[in-house]
Amino acid sequence: MTTKPVSTSSGVSHDITVQTILLYIPNLIGYFRIITAVISFLLMPSHPVATLIFYGISGFLDAFDGYAARKFNQGTRFGAVLDMVTDRCATTSLIVYLAVLYPRYFFIWQLLVSLDLASHYIHMYAMLSAGSTSHKNVDESQSKLLSLYYTNRKVLFIVCAVNEFFYVAVYLHYYGFFWLGTVTAVLSAPIWFFKQVANVIQLKSASLILARMDVEEHSKRK
Repeated sequence: MTTKPVSTSSGVSHDITVQTILLYIPNLIGYFRIITAVISFLLMPSHPVATLIFYGISGFLDAFDGYAARKFNQGTRFGAVLDMVTDRCATTSLIVYLAVLYPRYFFIWQLLVSLDLASHYIHMYAMLSAGSTSHKNVDESQSKLLSLYYTNRKVLFIVCAVNEFFYVAVYLHYYGFFWLGTVTAVLSAPIWFFKQVANVIQLKSASLILARMDVEEHSKRK
């Protein structure tokens, strides 16, 4: 297994292995998020309250993996991708089940999943291709809205959390929950809509970044 010497704050170097990276605290939180999310998927057909608890735990912990990465200086490319992929898979899986509960709106669910996956994948690919160490490093020249969304942790957490609340509330509405379902869905709808607008802007902005990079490469070939 390959190792990389790393100097600590005390000046003493130690070797970092792949296993070390995989066992970083934020990544361990990420694995636990996956486990709780999968448990919620299994419970969705018949246990709405338990689903709410486990899906909620998975989503709530999303605020702590980034904090742990900063606190313990354990930010990694693997951790960043693990975090985003976990978010996308959890949301997609919930929407898939909503399509089962509300088949009349199947086309809308398909569009929402496609927009969510496409915008985040293209954004991450564009940022990494441009040399950024994180897909969250968005400056105002790219998009003021995206810069606010990604650089302000409070805004990012609130928007993402409320977006998930909306989908969970729609799920609970089907099972007859009024306050946690119907009312929460209505109250969270504006923030959910904002998140979809942000996804569209993200998709457009990332596409332009890749197109500009293509122009630069073609210019160098001439």
